[in-house]
Amino acid sequence: MELNASYTSFVAVGDSFTEGMSDLLPDGTYRGWADVLASRLAARSPGFRYANLAVRGKLIGQIVDEQVDAAAAMQADVVTLVGGLNDTLRPKCDMGMVRGRLEEAVERLAPSCKKLVLMRSPGRNGPVLERFRPRMEALFALVDDLAGRHGASVVDLYSAPSLSDPRLWDADRLHLTAEGHRRVAEAVWQTLGLLPELDWRAPVPASPPPRWADRRVDDLRFARRHLGPWIGRRLTGRSSGDGRVGAQFDAGTASAFWVTPADAAAPGPVAGWRRAQDLPQPGPPAGSTGLPPEGSAPTSS
Repeated sequence: MELNASYTSFVAVGDSFTEGMSDLLPDGTYRGWADVLASRLAARSPGFRYANLAVRGKLIGQIVDEQVDAAAAMQADVVTLVGGLNDTLRPKCDMGMVRGRLEEAVERLAPSCKKLVLMRSPGRNGPVLERFRPRMEALFALVDDLAGRHGASVVDLYSAPSLSDPRLWDADRLHLTAEGHRRVAEAVWQTLGLLPELDWRAPVPASPPPRWADRRVDDLRFARRHLGPWIGRRLTGRSSGDGRVGAQFDAGTASAFWVTPADAAAPGPVAGWRRAQDLPQPGPPAGSTGLPPEGSAPTSS
């Protein structure tokens, strides 16, 4: 691994974990670890470009069919791929199918970029993790195998006890808080060979345990606002991602596009970046007329 390397482009592929839920911004959009990482990488590389194609609720087959080709076509320095966990949380899961589609994604993405990053996703302590743990660990074993065969890097979030702390998870108990996303961004940052800026594995500072009555209120609120609607979508075959596309995906042209900081010296949050083709294009060098050299053949448009 090259230490303190520079990267000029980054594409993120996946589901709600990569889209950024539940790192909610004041304008109602999500930020998440991928946006945090992109902003930090942009501060090191003028002209940095980024695209987040992830969409909440997507299964691995949908990720492959809807995002992978677009990501591969961008020929990025870094591509992150996180998928398959939504499949393992379904009542019925064909792990053979998950294996085949994830392998297909890695085979298409690995040759298209300089650095492919896979992940062993974190899991919140509780009954849901215990119920689905065997499937999750089967998925992570596959991730390790594919990384070894295709030269990808693996960010092992699953083995970090700090990221299973319920205090780093939102009220829906499925998505990380802003602090959780910040730690994931740091974990990927370090995996890319960049100098550590914080200890993402550090335990969350101790706090008084919640009272029994408060826990019961939280359980009831969770069941009403999150668990019930989630079960309803499973029973009706709907998804929270139906009708949605990635933040940097143009549904009209069925293609992805880059965003880049409007101010390279101060990248700021990705929400303030601009489409790369919307930026002013450099003119001809000083002293040039912008015309082809004398005697050269004309070109057709």
